[in-house]
Amino acid sequence: MFVDQVKVYVKGGDGGNGMVAFRREKYVPNGGPAGGDGGKGANVIFVVDEGLRTLMDFRYQRHFKAPRGEHGMSKGQHGKNAEDMIVKVPPGTVVTDAATGQVIADLVTHGQEAIIARGGRGGRGNSRFASPSNPAPELAENGEPGQERDVILELKVLADVGLVGFPSVGKSTLLSVVSAARPKIAAYHFTTIVPNLGMVETEDGRGFVMADLPGLIEGAHEGVGLGHQFLRHIERTRVIVHVIDMSGMEGRDPYEDYITINNELKEYNLRLTERPQIVVANKMDIPEAEENLEIFKSKVGPDVKVFPISAVTRQGLRDLLFTVADLLETTPEFPLHEVEEGSARVMYKFEKDERNFFISRESDGSFVVSGGEIEKLFKMTDFSREESVRRFARQMRGMGIDEALRERGAKDGDIVKIMEYEFEFID
Repeated sequence: MFVDQVKVYVKGGDGGNGMVAFRREKYVPNGGPAGGDGGKGANVIFVVDEGLRTLMDFRYQRHFKAPRGEHGMSKGQHGKNAEDMIVKVPPGTVVTDAATGQVIADLVTHGQEAIIARGGRGGRGNSRFASPSNPAPELAENGEPGQERDVILELKVLADVGLVGFPSVGKSTLLSVVSAARPKIAAYHFTTIVPNLGMVETEDGRGFVMADLPGLIEGAHEGVGLGHQFLRHIERTRVIVHVIDMSGMEGRDPYEDYITINNELKEYNLRLTERPQIVVANKMDIPEAEENLEIFKSKVGPDVKVFPISAVTRQGLRDLLFTVADLLETTPEFPLHEVEEGSARVMYKFEKDERNFFISRESDGSFVVSGGEIEKLFKMTDFSREESVRRFARQMRGMGIDEALRERGAKDGDIVKIMEYEFEFID
């Protein structure tokens, strides 16, 4: 099965917890704090493996959770950092954040890698919090939680040339005679249900990769037929070879086919119209084809060069392949995603601090505090130690949460919820 789009969950490893410990050697009075820091959590890293061709493996494993760092230990020993989790993906994979739609990585070349979810830093041990005013702190941090997100993996095949056209116009036959690829060929529509790749070599030794894509029909950009699932694979190609059935055996007009397919490419992605297109008139071995070709040429005009071929008899293939190879030498690659050129000028301006937390009320009258920063601080607090609890209260006060609760009408004894935990508000 050819799988080219899948949604997966990734989570970086949590950092290890810091430790509260003290030196207790027999002859070392007032030994002081000696709790070590926790180790860093593992990153989730996607790496390109050229041996993979589809995203099939991700149908069976959709959750990737990296290991956490080791906890800190006594005698000032730091916990071990976790080893990064390596996930192999096929070349041509685009990784997108499911929540924001932002492209995280475009993985093309073998060995290329990208960090998709970062691991959390290790929590600090109590030796980090020692100060002249508090030389023996009973305070340590829990590890920082690792980054977690849902991502969409989209495979866009790496081909120099893409064959497009209506079903049964001879795209698979053309690929089979110019390369060693053996796509399924039969006398019914949508025989090709997955993209097929073939390596083509011209007589003068130049080579390129050609992709045979499932047939397009009218409305493909809106999801009609099979072709809409594979239009994304045309995005990486530098040259489009538009194959047209010039025999009219299917009862369609070749010129209408030409207009319809070009319209589908335009509606799907306007940038596809920037790519050079070679029009190929196939099935010229059938008697009616010559007459249809003359009519077609008169409609498209002299600006559009048409290559008459017969994939079955191999008529005209040599000239076609030379033209494609010549075009590839002068056609640059088209980036999938626009990269804005950075400016050397930087402007600094005052911006009022916005609250990075939210307060809401529930039906029972309790207050719910939420937000990425406060939830991270909450997870990194060791509530089994009073000193850690006092530190968390100071952090909340510094963020302005206490004042915001009072503005919302919180009074002594009211219930405040953070995540699944409840506290009593004390004014």
